[in-house]
Amino acid sequence: MPDWQKHHPPLPATWQRCDAGILPLWWERLCAQTSPQSAALYAAGLFTEDRRRPIAQWFNPAFNAALLVAPETSPEWPVQRFGIFYAPPSSGFTRVHSAPHEWHPREPRKSPTEAEAFRAAIDEAERFLQVEMDFV
Repeated sequence: MPDWQKHHPPLPATWQRCDAGILPLWWERLCAQTSPQSAALYAAGLFTEDRRRPIAQWFNPAFNAALLVAPETSPEWPVQRFGIFYAPPSSGFTRVHSAPHEWHPREPRKSPTEAEAFRAAIDEAERFLQVEMDFV
């Protein structure tokens, strides 16, 4: 059993990990809540271009819901942060309030590193999915 599976129970089967590209669902949901112009600026353009990496994504086709871990700060900021975004069943879009998953790109070897911050954000997102399944 891989090390990461020892620490967390497996996610419910309805949630599928799909990190290849940002799901169109994010852009559609954000545009439905704001205008396309506002959506284009959200989280430093995260949803207008599939260029911000790394990302981790889960999709639940049964509920048309998704969860995303991605950089949410502009690349030029001195402190970078991973955000957790949730698209609940059927409609809507929200940022999940969580611990800050930050790193300092000017100090790439100082902890927390980008990889450590990303792993911590993924762990928190997976805990969120476990709890969310109790409500859907």
